[in-house]
Amino acid sequence: MGKILVTYFSASGITKTVAQRLANAVKADIFEIRPKTPYTQADLNWQDKNSRSSVEMRDRACRPPLATPVPDLQNYKVIFVGFPVWWYREPSIIDTFMQTASFDGQTVIPFATSGGSGLGEAAENMQSLAPRAVVKSGKLFSPHTTEKELADWAQPIL
Repeated sequence: MGKILVTYFSASGITKTVAQRLANAVKADIFEIRPKTPYTQADLNWQDKNSRSSVEMRDRACRPPLATPVPDLQNYKVIFVGFPVWWYREPSIIDTFMQTASFDGQTVIPFATSGGSGLGEAAENMQSLAPRAVVKSGKLFSPHTTEKELADWAQPIL
């Protein structure tokens, strides 16, 4: 087993909690994907077609800038990428991360949290944005998922 990294974007803290449990479960390093301009509650109002998140998600080419540079990934064998599901896929900030990071044969595994929708096309989108990565299908988790459940899910992949 090589070095493992858990990366995540969390708008409300739910994905962060799952990411921290996953990192503990698989003894991984952790990196938070943060937008240069943090999202406000108004930005996240999916019922407002003019909210920041709604505008970003309608524009598939949108790449919100990151607050911090992407770490060097060359020493990692497996990289988990966590996010809340927005509009049935990964948020645009994840697209920024996938295009900015330098993947060279690493295995990328998406994981997500959601109020009800599934991962949709997230793995396919992420693969197209990082063609040198090997993106596996991921899994959706509830905020109550335990460290043991995460370890049981991740161990066969590792």
